[in-house]
Formats: sequence, structure tokens, C-alpha cells
Amino acid sequence: MSAESTPESGIPGEDGTTGRHRAKGSRRKPRGRRKGLLIMAWTAAGIVVLGGTGAGYLYFKLNGNIKSVDIDSALGTDRPTKVDNGSENILVLGSDTRAGSNKKLGGGVDDGSARSDTAMIVHVYEGHKKASVVSIPRDTIIERPECTDTKGVTHDAASGVMFNSAYSTGGAACAVKTVETLSGIRMDHYLEVDFSGFEKIIDELGGVQVTTTKNIKDDDSHLNLKAGTHTLDGEQALGLVRTRHGVGDGSDLGRIQLQQAFIKALINQVKHVNLFGDPTKLYDLANTATKAVTTDSDLGSVNKLMSFATGLKGIGSSDMTMVTMPVQYDPADPNRVIIKETQAKQVWTALENDRAIPKSATKGTATGDANGVVSAP
Repeated sequence: MSAESTPESGIPGEDGTTGRHRAKGSRRKPRGRRKGLLIMAWTAAGIVVLGGTGAGYLYFKLNGNIKSVDIDSALGTDRPTKVDNGSENILVLGSDTRAGSNKKLGGGVDDGSARSDTAMIVHVYEGHKKASVVSIPRDTIIERPECTDTKGVTHDAASGVMFNSAYSTGGAACAVKTVETLSGIRMDHYLEVDFSGFEKIIDELGGVQVTTTKNIKDDDSHLNLKAGTHTLDGEQALGLVRTRHGVGDGSDLGRIQLQQAFIKALINQVKHVNLFGDPTKLYDLANTATKAVTTDSDLGSVNKLMSFATGLKGIGSSDMTMVTMPVQYDPADPNRVIIKETQAKQVWTALENDRAIPKSATKGTATGDANGVVSAP
């Protein structure tokens, strides 16, 4: 079975087709209301670019909204070598802290913790005309490296833990360290969004249109969609990208397939919004986006985000290859997955050398059962 959301021919952005496959092994229902959410680096940054055209008070207000973390200082020099071939790697995380307004959306107890239920490596190829996106399942069992967080606290290595424990243990810096360790690729940038901010951005955009081929109902994520075409508001979009058992086999791999399909629909929506024609809407979007994101210190200002987003704005949904990191179900626990090292190496080698991800890298790997359920109309 292929872990690709939209199987590719080995050329970034060239779509193929495939039949659906059902995942093997029983799947667990989520413990509590797990939040899986998603936002693309270029969507948030692109909105900020437009908002950054203001001056004076508006500029400084937007600039003050942006939160940043100094990952480079925390990680030091023990990192993969930065590749100078014109490409960029961005780690994009979705965090589900239960504090503040997020508590109302997600339910549960405000225990002061935060989790990362969605993680993606976005590789922008030289020339910034195409991109590959590699989703990392949160349920992947890994060897977590020792890492130092941005407060200077060192966290011990751990064996046989879930991937998303890196973020809950040591925040952004430990998440980046873990991704770099398992991939051997340096992350040039970091972008994080919380799910409250994600919902608000979708609402500011006026919703996102998708077509569903099946009914999707999930009381935990407050989602109830009949098969057909819908314009999702923020709450519905959030429900879609975090649902596990609303459709498919209830696995995190199936949820990733829904997330990847939603990305393409969202990119299409952004390209059809006339932000320049409505200054008020323009500012509202910029204000919401800058409050929602946390970046690495290299992107921690409106000017820096402007420069970064300018290099991404030409990438459309048809220019993207989207895959899931090659995994297989864990023989010791069918509710978890482990990395298929040989095939994963093909993915990392391709990105390190700024090449297309070969089809062989995801052939026969584990997948969910939600492929084709959601698409852009």
C-alpha cells in the first residue's frame, strides 16, 4: 500500500492516480479529543506579506504579534550541514495547547501542556517553483535524541517513544532536533500554528470549499458533513483536519490523507481571494495570521516573513508532491507505526539533493483509508 496522499510519478507536483487501500490492523479511537491541525507555511506567511504593506502603527502592531524562538542557539552546532543548493526545508507543526481560547475549542483540562499532532517537512526546490511535503505520523515510534530547549534545559534521550513526545518534552527546539536526527536533513526554518489561530484564519478567508465523496461524522471534532461540496468555516475545517474516526479506518495515517487534501483546497482558495481589493479584510487577515504563528528567529519579523513568503507565493497546489514518511505498522502494537528505514532514506536523500521523491520510496508502505474522500471541487 502506498503512503502517498496523491501518488506522484517522481516529478514534484505531477499527479497520478491509484485505487484505495484499507489499512491492516485494528485502529484505536483517540484518547480524549486529540487535535490534529494543519496550516501551510506559505499561507500564513503570504497573508503576513500583504499585511506588511502598511506603515507606522499597523506595521509595528503586526510585528509585535509575531512570536519567535531562537532554535539555532538552542541546538548549537551539532546539526546536519546546511545544504547550499538553493532549496529550503521548513518544519511546520500544529500545536494543540489547551490554554486560553484553545481550551474551549478542544475541550479537556488546561494542564499547561502542549502537543504536536501534525508535523510536516516542506521542501522548497531550487527556483521556488515546486515543493514536496512529507508528513510525519504522530504515532511513529522513534529514538528521541537528547536535546536542549530554548530555555537552556537539557532533556534526556528516550527510546521507543512516540514522535510527538519531542514537542511536548522540549518544545520547538526538541522537535527540530528530533526531525533532523531521524532525517539527517537540516531544517532551515520553523513555523508553528495553534488550532485556535487556524480556525480564525479560515474564517477570515471566508471559508474553504471542498468536495467529499463520503459522509464524515465525528462528534469529538464537531464535524458532520454529508457527501457533496461544502464551504467549510473555521470550525468545520479544524474538525476535518483533526478527525481520526469520522471516516476511514480511524488511524492517524488516514487523518494525514485528509489533511493533505485540505492543503490543496486551501491553497486554491487563497489564490482566489482578492486581498488587495479590500484593505480591511487584508489587515484582519494579517492581524490574525501574525497572532497565530510562532516562527524561528530568522523569520521573527514582518520584513523577514515578507522576504520568505515572496519566494513561495508562486507555488500552487499542482506544483506540490505530498507523501507520508515511509512507515509500517509496529508488530508489537498495531496502533503504532515504525519507520521503514530503507525507503525513508530514499526520501531524505532526494530532498537533501534537491531531487524529486521517487515512487519506490512509498511503494508498499502503510497508509490510512481516507484517500480520495476529500478534494478541491
